Amino acid sequence: MAALLGPPPDVGAAAPVPAAAAAKPLNLNEINPRLLRRFRAIVAPVPASPAEVAQIALGKQLFSEKRLSLHRDVACATCHPLDHGGTDHLPTARDVHGAPHKRNAPTVYNAAGNIAQQWDGRARSLEDQARLPLLNPDEMAMGRPEAVTAALRAIPAYAPAFAAAFPSDPAAIDFDHAITAIAAFERTLVTPARWDRFLSGDRTALSAAELDGMKLFADVGCVQCHTGVLVGGSMFQRVGVARPWPNQDDLGRFTITHDGNDRMVFKVPSLRNIAITSPYFHDGGTASLSEAVKMMARYQLDTELTDDEVTSIVAWLGALTGEPPPGVLIPPVLPPG
Repeated sequence: MAALLGPPPDVGAAAPVPAAAAAKPLNLNEINPRLLRRFRAIVAPVPASPAEVAQIALGKQLFSEKRLSLHRDVACATCHPLDHGGTDHLPTARDVHGAPHKRNAPTVYNAAGNIAQQWDGRARSLEDQARLPLLNPDEMAMGRPEAVTAALRAIPAYAPAFAAAFPSDPAAIDFDHAITAIAAFERTLVTPARWDRFLSGDRTALSAAELDGMKLFADVGCVQCHTGVLVGGSMFQRVGVARPWPNQDDLGRFTITHDGNDRMVFKVPSLRNIAITSPYFHDGGTASLSEAVKMMARYQLDTELTDDEVTSIVAWLGALTGEPPPGVLIPPVLPPG
């Protein structure tokens, strides 16, 4: 199975192993078992019924369906191309008119495991996340659920696909069912990596340099927020805990909660596939993974990492790059109409 496609890793990811790490590789016995308990291996979901299989297949089509946008030129896959790590690699996403948004498009891979969707958590589920862009005037701009339903019913070949996906509903083609199908497909976008093989007991899955990086990642304090199945994605945190974040233009969750405690608070991103999902942060502030690691240490932990330490951590982060489910990278065949 091919690894997720994406841009080449930055200079930091390709740098040689630090001399200290090469001279004295970490012994597995030096890893505290409590550290490994901070993480868990990811598990790919298994469809429970023929209808769920049909929903996933339909959702894959709808994920790439540009006819569900105002000008028929934007789909979910436009900002989340699955053959490029599930993100568009732009500093910030583009709206339906081609103008930049204020936030970076996060990867759709493994999104189902997040505490919430979008940087500020305004979408509590994958269904919410599928619904909002379709109707948002600055994204796919369909405006009303009825417009989405009408667009789908104007494509006759979708009728049997919806009927198979929702066999108990004679009026299967509608907005809510489309949302359910897209979310069902997105829940399959799980990418097991060498890191998961390591957590599952294969102690040969990581190199000595990667093990060093993992231990340093913990020792520096990164595991305070980046933990669990997704190595992140399980909490909200203020950017600029130790020092003010350079870009103060986006106030994060405050824009939806209006709670002063939520100023500059964002969802902690998952670090899975981080080596192939640049640029980084809610504002796409840097395309360099090495620089992103330095910035996190500086602004969150008040720590200045050496170049060797950054290289070590980046080496471990590379082990989080996973593999997509079989067939996901094959573009769906969309019906005429």
